[in-house]
Amino acid sequence: MKSTFSKPLMLAAAISGLALLPACSSESEEPAGAASTQKEGTRTMAASLNELPDMAALNGAISSAELGSIFDGPGSYTLLAPNDSAFEALGDRGQVLMQEEQRPILVGLLREHILPGHLTPENIAKAIEDKGGDVTMTTLGGGDVTFSMDGDAVTVSNGDGSSARFASTATAATNGVIIPVDTVLVPQDAPQG
Repeated sequence: MKSTFSKPLMLAAAISGLALLPACSSESEEPAGAASTQKEGTRTMAASLNELPDMAALNGAISSAELGSIFDGPGSYTLLAPNDSAFEALGDRGQVLMQEEQRPILVGLLREHILPGHLTPENIAKAIEDKGGDVTMTTLGGGDVTFSMDGDAVTVSNGDGSSARFASTATAATNGVIIPVDTVLVPQDAPQG
């Protein structure tokens, strides 16, 4: 019997393994389009998120969804972190998502922005380069996101018509990486405002 989990897990393991490559390499050249990663040695993702500029809306969403413990725990995750402008662009739709009765939908939406493992923008750009095209990963929510290059910029799409660009410098924490993106990856069936 063929497992449906084997392919995404093998891909996640392969991409996660790329995180070790830069440390072993003597080259200092970054792949084109890779946003640099700011080093954070002793802080969790939760602590880092609370102090990052332009992340107030995401912090509010994480708090409303009661997902803060994920980013304070020992697991290693990569968060595709929509910035404040991304949430503002949702307009009324974003306000509806923050209502208490919408919590299950908000939790699902946020889980679609979380990837297992410690992935930097440099790792992702290198994986795209090595593969010669798009790289797809499975999120904690069970959906797929596809990373690709658009000129020198890394983009990510959810297959439902939402696409985002890496917006600014990523932050490495003790338990993962926060990669700011310029759009909330909203499924087509999310509630409307």
